[in-house]
Amino acid sequence: MAITKEKKVEIVKDLEKAIKGVKSIVFVNFHKLPVKDTTILRRSLREQGVGYKVAKKTLIKRALDSVKAEGAMPELGGEVAIAYGMDELAAAREVYNFQKATKNSIQILGGVFEGKYLNKDEMMVIAMIPPLQTLRGMFVNIINSPIQRVVIALDQIAQKKA
Repeated sequence: MAITKEKKVEIVKDLEKAIKGVKSIVFVNFHKLPVKDTTILRRSLREQGVGYKVAKKTLIKRALDSVKAEGAMPELGGEVAIAYGMDELAAAREVYNFQKATKNSIQILGGVFEGKYLNKDEMMVIAMIPPLQTLRGMFVNIINSPIQRVVIALDQIAQKKA
């Protein structure tokens, strides 16, 4: 069933309102994703403060004209949805985690990050960045490593002298 012109205008306005001021947008191909998995995906995205909308590609492109991102928009193939949020990494990371969990039933096609269009590979790199809490733990471990080695060396010297 065809969508009326009024309905298309309403959808574009809704998309523009949703993506206005967000930090990142991820383009997702959800071809052959079962309804049960879609519900799980939407729930996990919502828990992380990430929005998820499905629309026709032409309507998504019209709405993205208001973003005025630099570069060329990546090719959007198949059935497309957008995941967006105020956290720069959350949308890409959650979609990527769901992609791994469901054996590639969805795919990241690209996105908008820091005002620039990114292709699939660039968005995958961003999606693989660990959460902030994990990065902090890794940083503490790096700082702690030299101290730990000094303590081990001092212990070895003390054992040799004893």
